[in-house]
Amino acid sequence: MNFLWENFVIQLIAFLILFLLLQRYAFKPLFGIMEKRRQMVQEQMETAQKNRSEADQYIEEQKQALQQARKEAYDIIELAKSTGSKQADDIVVAARNEADRLKNEAVREIESEKNKAVASLKAEVSGLSVQIASKIIEKQVDEKANSEIVNKYLEDVGTKS
Repeated sequence: MNFLWENFVIQLIAFLILFLLLQRYAFKPLFGIMEKRRQMVQEQMETAQKNRSEADQYIEEQKQALQQARKEAYDIIELAKSTGSKQADDIVVAARNEADRLKNEAVREIESEKNKAVASLKAEVSGLSVQIASKIIEKQVDEKANSEIVNKYLEDVGTKS
């Protein structure tokens, strides 16, 4: 096997010319496209990371909003319970007041009826006293008999009231 320097030099020069042509017209645009592709992938990764952090932030906001909604619902329930309890207490107080009013009204009515009965009794006593007096005058009874009649009448009136 014979090594020829001329062939080697020609092949080396041809390789260098081919390398320079490829460098200028093939590798440079190819590396440019690869660089653009690398930048695009990098931007997509950054965008994905940004979207992920925004999604995490949105999820956190939703959790806080849900927590706030639960707290508000709990507050509304507690308010409804206290309002219901207060209304029940108000109804009980109103019922007691109404019962007291009815009781007082009944007491006044009873007192009025009692006063009417006493007045009626007094009128009857007056009428009976006049009748007794007229009977006493008619009979011309002595003082002792007159006293007995009045005492008997007073005893009858005392047992009726």
